Order: sequence, then C-alpha cells, then structure tokens
Amino acid sequence: MGNQVEKLTHLNYKEVPTADPTGMDRDEGPRIGVSYIFSSDDDELEQQQQDSVAQDMGGEHPAPQPYDPRLQEVECSVYYRDECIYQKSFAGDDTLSTYTPENLLNRCKPGDLVEFVCQAQYPHWAVYVGDFQVVHLHRLEVVNSFLTDASQGRRGRIANYLYRYKPLSPATAVRNALEQVGCKDRELSWRNSECFAAWCRYGKREFKIGGELRIGKQPYRLQIRLGDKRSHTLEFQSLEDLIMEKRRNDQIGRAAVIQELSSHLQAAEEEEEEGDPGAQTIPPPPCITFTPKPSVP
Repeated sequence: MGNQVEKLTHLNYKEVPTADPTGMDRDEGPRIGVSYIFSSDDDELEQQQQDSVAQDMGGEHPAPQPYDPRLQEVECSVYYRDECIYQKSFAGDDTLSTYTPENLLNRCKPGDLVEFVCQAQYPHWAVYVGDFQVVHLHRLEVVNSFLTDASQGRRGRIANYLYRYKPLSPATAVRNALEQVGCKDRELSWRNSECFAAWCRYGKREFKIGGELRIGKQPYRLQIRLGDKRSHTLEFQSLEDLIMEKRRNDQIGRAAVIQELSSHLQAAEEEEEEGDPGAQTIPPPPCITFTPKPSVP
C-alpha cells in the first residue's frame, strides 16, 4: 500500500453511506450524512492556525483559555462492526476534564496518551515518555518535546480511556514513540497526531496510512450524538478515514456539526420531494436522520 496520502471525496451527500451501528433503527432507506473531504495532513493546517495566532500576539503563544468540552466537543462512539472501539461521553465521570499543561504534568505517567484541545483547532495528540517530555507528530515530523512546549498554550487531558483497544505495556508504548523520533515527510506512516499516538499505545496497523484494504462494505461506523435520543451515523471503510472526520468535527465544534447535519438533511428532503411529487411527505423526525416515504399508488 505504501505511505502515499490519499484524498477521499464525495460528489454529493447521497454518496455518503450511513447506518445505525446498534441495529435499533429498522427503517429501510438511505441515510444522508456529512461529506468527509480530507486534506493531506490536518496537523499542517492546525499548525498554520497556531502560528497565525502567535504572530498576532507578537510571537507568543496564547495562555490557556477557559474551555468547556460540553459546549465545544461532539459526543460520539466508534464501532467496528458490532464492537464499540472508541467512546467520548460526558456522562458519569471526569475523563474529559482538561487541565493546564503544568497541572497535566502531575497526572501523566510514561506511556499515557495526551490530547491537547482548543476551540476552533484540531486536537493534538502526544505520547508522554517521562521526564516532562512527549513524543508527537508535529509539522510532518515525529519530534520529542517538553509537554509544556507541545501544548502550544492549549489545555490538555489524559486520553487513555477513549479507545477501548487493549493497550501495550507502558514501556512498549514509550519505545514505539521514541523509535519514530526523526521520521518525517514520506517516511511517515501516519496522517495526523492522533493516529500516530494511538498506534504507539495500541500497536494497531489500522492507525497507519494504508493499514487496511478499502474493499467491501464499510465496517467502521461513527455515531454522533446530538442530544437526548438524537444521533446520526456515518460509515467508513477504514479507521484512518473515520478518525479524520471525527477530528474535523472537533475542529469545527459541536454547534457547527449540528447545523451542518441539519442543513444537509433538509436539502436532501427537499430534493426527494421535488423528484417524486406523488410521494407522501411528513416533517423530518427529531433525530437528525431522513427516510423517504414510499410513493402513494
């Protein structure tokens, strides 16, 4: 497969496959979702955003700002066929709480995954390797940095509990990360910082570029929760592609994701009504999905 970066696009929203991974939705018919169009490297765009902010402040990175994950981030689950392999939920615990880089250091242990977050930016992931340092994919190169420097002024959290894969030993995760320091450009096997960090901790080839064959039915599903009993699900052929869409949702923010889905589903409903004047029409259901009614005989 090689390490070539692919660009995946959909010409329209009808081409985007969606379904309910829990099997609770028994309706037959298409599901319209978000089109996922990927750049070659979203961390490069992330760094451009950070540099622009730093330039506006005379070269200094901004101080950590108040950040409320419940307002900014999208609750979601990732399924491989029927198995939940990732879950971000605000219910029940404080695993999504964020801390200043200095406070985060007191909580980190070697082998931990660290996620730095900030409004309107892609999340940035790193592997804590001890001695106040992390290894992360930064500007198309795997580098070793102090955690406070890698944060770039963002708040952070320990992200060990988001993915549900069985982790490697802490020593193995640290070794995986350190062995990649210095890799850059075409030597890289990861398209973003999250895929690199997760690979170090779990050792799954699914996190690598071209780590899975793109044939057959899409086995991965991203279920986006939009509120009580409201959700929308997209299907993907590879975990790497799904992660890119999940990161894009975090970058544009929860309100924009909800607005995007609502707008596209409304447009899809209007197209169905125009294309089939004899069809029955009803208001869209409260969950952000759409199923066309059969034509009246």
